[in-house]
Amino acid sequence: MSTSVKPIDYADYLADFRIEDVFRRLDDHDDGLFNAYESCCGRHLRAGRGDVEALVHEAVDGSVNRLTFADLDTRSARLAGWMAEQGLGTGDRIACMLPRSPDLLVAVLATWRLGAVYQPLFTAFGPDAVAYRLERASTRLVITDTSNRHKFADLDNLPSVLCVRSADAEDDHPEDLDWLSALQSAAMDTPPPRLSADAPFLQMFTSGTVGKPKGVAVPLSAMAAFALYMDLAVDLRENDRFWNMADPGWAYGLYYAITGPLLLGRTTHFCEAGFSAEGAKAFMQRHGITNFAAAPTAYRLMKASGLFEDAHRVLSLRAASSAGEPLNTEVVSWVESSLGCPVMDHYGQTETGMTCNNHHALEHPKHVGGMGVPMPGYRLAILDAEYNELPVGEPGVLAVDMARSPAFFFPGYTWQEKHPFAEGYYLTGDVVVRLEDGTFQFAGRDDDIITTAGYRVGPTDVENSVLTHPAVAESAAVGLPDDIRGEIIKSYVVLREGFEPSDELAEEIQQRVRQRLSAHAFPRVVEFVDALPKTPSGKIQRFKLRADAATKSRGSAA
Repeated sequence: MSTSVKPIDYADYLADFRIEDVFRRLDDHDDGLFNAYESCCGRHLRAGRGDVEALVHEAVDGSVNRLTFADLDTRSARLAGWMAEQGLGTGDRIACMLPRSPDLLVAVLATWRLGAVYQPLFTAFGPDAVAYRLERASTRLVITDTSNRHKFADLDNLPSVLCVRSADAEDDHPEDLDWLSALQSAAMDTPPPRLSADAPFLQMFTSGTVGKPKGVAVPLSAMAAFALYMDLAVDLRENDRFWNMADPGWAYGLYYAITGPLLLGRTTHFCEAGFSAEGAKAFMQRHGITNFAAAPTAYRLMKASGLFEDAHRVLSLRAASSAGEPLNTEVVSWVESSLGCPVMDHYGQTETGMTCNNHHALEHPKHVGGMGVPMPGYRLAILDAEYNELPVGEPGVLAVDMARSPAFFFPGYTWQEKHPFAEGYYLTGDVVVRLEDGTFQFAGRDDDIITTAGYRVGPTDVENSVLTHPAVAESAAVGLPDDIRGEIIKSYVVLREGFEPSDELAEEIQQRVRQRLSAHAFPRVVEFVDALPKTPSGKIQRFKLRADAATKSRGSAA
């Protein structure tokens, strides 16, 4: 689907850019204070847009539910009133593990309406991942449903649970608070609290690239950056039918499938069913999706299915976006020819949101596999080991120049787990090079990080989960190149005395990690070895294991 709107010149946009103008758009009180519910819902009602659809949700059974901004206002007011009756208030962490559903959106808006902090829980998390996040954040309330309730069953110090009960499911936890009853409560009758721009409204956790996941308390000031990304990089327009496939249990889905569209007063789509290429194509057709976002894995799976070769004849797409890892030339060309629209690569982190993009709405040089140009409101720099800025063409660590980046919002990790700042810069940890035309290109990354299906997985959590199996003495996890997922996780395992390698034991180890950690972080390949390569100080030499895994993979494919 072509567009007749010409992109704005990047340099011209920068010349007129003021972050104050963005904040002014997002709040109609003009008092220097903010509330995320007001910015994402309340102000749209005051502007006479209450009947605009905020959400189109398709359930697993194919039924479609629609919520307007007025619907969100009514339901979130009642749930917020109930939360206030429970003694919850400003700054409290309220965690939610629900599928992509209207209830999820109501829970998010009610939390913000109260001035509390929304804490996402990925539905594929196992008990260990859940327990760590709840304990770390001193979470006051958990919202979940019958199908996910078992993940909280054996947790110590579990906070109160508000459960969305299924009518046909057995109730194993009658002590839980009831969702439907909560929605019958009296509406919150006080105005949403006005908070400073540095007050948190989201409690995120990184994906744990090194050690345990780190806390990221996202401040209200981040709303400006989220809105800019939706405006400029995604080019989300008033009449678009937008579908971001990313799970809202993680940053990209929560920031840009929920918060971003609501900030702009646009409609977002939820598909509750799990991903399949056939299902994705049918969903796009049924709902006339015009603007689409997904991780590179989704595009690769769609391409591999063979179902989309002439999809542009039946789809209505005009723009597609990708985040998580670079797209290659083959996939980019396939999207343009088969889906009938351009696809743009975007780069960001949980800590910063999206900061470097190939913008749909801005005219600038765009290279396949490139990161694009800094989003307005950010100045990016390439640093050497002494934190000196490097010239064009020299690779170094990508950093945000904080003093000259008015859209930058990251205050540091919530519990000071790491200090990522140096000499006035935020250090991303990614190795990047700047080109002559002002665009940025990946030059490398921390090789210990495994990027699988768009998720960044640190080896430590995988290794620790493998080590909980009584047969395992030592373990190391590395990424193995994969055509569909980018990388898959491979575990090298040294067994304790008295245990013998077997396919059955490998399966036990895989399922243990899947259940304890999460479904995306389990090792799809397990190799039993006599010893792991180590430095003289005893540190595992994962680079040798990566080389070994790549060699064996090439050999098996030959």
